[in-house]
Parts: sequence; C-alpha cells; structure tokens
Amino acid sequence: MKIALRVAFIGILTGAACLLYVASAGAMHACLDCHKNLKEERLNRPAQKIADDYHIARGLKCQDCHGGDHTAFDNKEASHSKAKGFLGKPKRQDIPAFCGRCHSDARYMKKFNPKIRTDQVKEYYSSTHGKKLREGDQKVAVCISCHDVHAIRAIKDQAAWTYPIKAAETCSRCHGDPKYMAGRKIPTDQLNKYKKSIHYEVLTKKGDLSAPTCPTCHGNHGATPPGVDSVENVCSHCHAATAELFDKSEHKEAFSDLGQPACVTCHSNHDVMKPTDDLLAGGKGTPCETCHEEDSAELKKAAEVRGLIGSLSSWIERADAILTRAEEAGMEVGLPKFELIEAKDNLVKARAESHTLKAKKIKGLTDPGVEVAQKTVKKGQELMVELQFRRKWLASSLLVIAAVLVALSFKIREVDRRGRS
Repeated sequence: MKIALRVAFIGILTGAACLLYVASAGAMHACLDCHKNLKEERLNRPAQKIADDYHIARGLKCQDCHGGDHTAFDNKEASHSKAKGFLGKPKRQDIPAFCGRCHSDARYMKKFNPKIRTDQVKEYYSSTHGKKLREGDQKVAVCISCHDVHAIRAIKDQAAWTYPIKAAETCSRCHGDPKYMAGRKIPTDQLNKYKKSIHYEVLTKKGDLSAPTCPTCHGNHGATPPGVDSVENVCSHCHAATAELFDKSEHKEAFSDLGQPACVTCHSNHDVMKPTDDLLAGGKGTPCETCHEEDSAELKKAAEVRGLIGSLSSWIERADAILTRAEEAGMEVGLPKFELIEAKDNLVKARAESHTLKAKKIKGLTDPGVEVAQKTVKKGQELMVELQFRRKWLASSLLVIAAVLVALSFKIREVDRRGRS
C-alpha cells in the first residue's frame, strides 16, 4: 500500500513538472509561434530570421528586448501590454540606447563574456554616425545597420556582416550607394578602389584576417575619418617601422608644412597598391611628380636610391635563378640558399629605409647585400660547372662500361665457338 502511494505521489510530481515544462516552453515560443503565422512580412520576418540569432543561442528571448507578457497566449492586447513593459519596434534614433540597455551594463554582460566591451554606445556617439544621429539625421548607420536585426551573429561567425571579409561590403551598402549618399559630399567608390588594393588581396586571396578593412582604419563603433594629423598613426598601427623611418625624413616636415597627410599622399588610401622599386625613380607616373620638378636634385637623389636598391634586387634575382637551376638538376643548394637570406633581409631593410631617402645609409645596406648575392651567384656557377663535370664523367664512365660489355660479349662468343669445335 505504501509503495503504491509513493508511486502515485511520484507520478503526480512528474506530471506537474511536465506540465510546468510544457507551459514554460509554450511561453518561451509564444511570440515566435504567433508571429510566424502573421501574413504581413514585416511582422513574420523576425520569427523567420531569429533561429540563428546569437542572442537566442545564449538563452535570451523576445521579451528580453521587447518586453510585454510572453505568457499571454493568443491574446495580443495582453501580450503587448505596456504595463508589462512592452516596447515594440524602437525608433531608429533610439536603437543605440535600446541595445545599450544590456551592452552598456558591465555587470550584466559579464554573465556572457567577461572580456566583452561595454563602451560601444559611448563610442558610437563620438563617431560621425552618432553625432549626425543626434542632429536628427535618420539615414546614418545605427547598430542594426552593421549587425543586422533578429539574425545577429557572433563577430567570429563567417556569416556575420561584421566578419572581416564581409565588413567592406557591409559598409558599402550605404557608402557605395550614390543615391543614398546624395548630398553628403562623400565619394562612393571606396569599395571598388579597396578591391584593387594589396590589403584586399591579402585579406581575401591569402586569407589573412588581420589585413586592413574599413573598421581597421576608421574604427567601428567610433567610426570617424582620420584627418591629416592622424592618418599616419592609423597606418603606423601596422607599419610601425616604416612610420618611424618616415618621421626621420625631410618629407615629414615638408608634408606638415603643405598640409599633406603622410602615407596616403604617396600610397593613396583605399586603393593602396603593393609598392614597387619603380616608385623611387621619380618623374611621370609616380607620386614624386606632384611636388618635384623632373630634373630636381631631390629626384636625382631618388634615382640614386632606386639604382642602389635595383642593383641589389637584380643580383638576388640572378642568385635565385641559378640556384633554382642547380636544385632542379639535383645539386645540393641548401647552404647557399641560407646565405642568400642575408641579402634578401638587406633588400627589405633598404626598401623600408627608402622612406628616409638617405642614400648613404641605404648604400650601407645594399652594398653588403650585393656582395652576398654575388658570392651566391658564384657558388651557383660553380655548382653548374660541377654538374657539367659530373655529367661528362658519367658519360665517359658509361662509354667505358659499354666498351667493356661489348668486349665481354665478343669474348663470350669466342669461348662458345672454341667449346663447340
């Protein structure tokens, strides 16, 4: 009897727990179940998109953002009760504060990620977007412009609009649309230029996610175009050594006097191309011609630097070519290849040092490099001579072996004939 009562009691508790779970699950999905069946796309779209949303995956529900009574099944008025905190769709100018209710709360956000930043809203209002929004401009970017809405993904998710490879496309949805940007006096060809750049090539073709894209240079939440006085700092974030060399050059002061921004004056900004040694030659087709006369002393100095770097580059190419030929022929080239690394390092340093345009210092790098490269070429030539010697020796050996085999063949036949007779 006692056992039967215990079983019945446990059954009642289990049944109650199941009912509570079903009710909880029903309440949890009430918003979605209702909105999925609505005919208007603007009302059913959120329920269709939200399945992969980052917030949903972390256990947040519709009511955590929109408020209301999610337990009021099939009752629109009750579920949308303002007395229960229902907010509905926020106005565009309210979206940063709307998202900031959680994202600006350090204590709350630590529950999900202790390292996550909670100053995004503050940064946003320091940006051009945020300042314009406060002025009443409804067309500037807000949180949902870059992160989507109801389908927000983690930054590391390759489907996220903010994933490095997609970031430029996301920005260009506004900045690449001439009609949308009309009246703002901002170019709309940035994306097309960026896709021609070495930065885009490294990002997409080589898969280097650290390569610069829009937020790298302009910032993300605090996005502001870098000015003349700050663009060098933007570039030096990656190109620190080059920036340090430029600071020691005569161009530093000259650019400052002319109000010209460093780096982008010669290399451009969005369509940064991989620099070549030809840029140092000066004259037509180079950035130098915008400031210097064709026969000026400055361009002659640039030509001298170009000659020093070109000579080292040429010798390295010759060394690489002859070592490749020797290696493909089966010769051991490990040591000379290793020694050539010194010359290649000097070439990299000399190219960077070209930002100072100090020929004497550059020569101090190129001359030792040329010496190493020349020695490597000589070793390569010696290897090729040795290869020819080996081939001749092998050919001679084969001829001797062939002659011996022929002689043996005749001798064997002669012995056979004698044996028969």
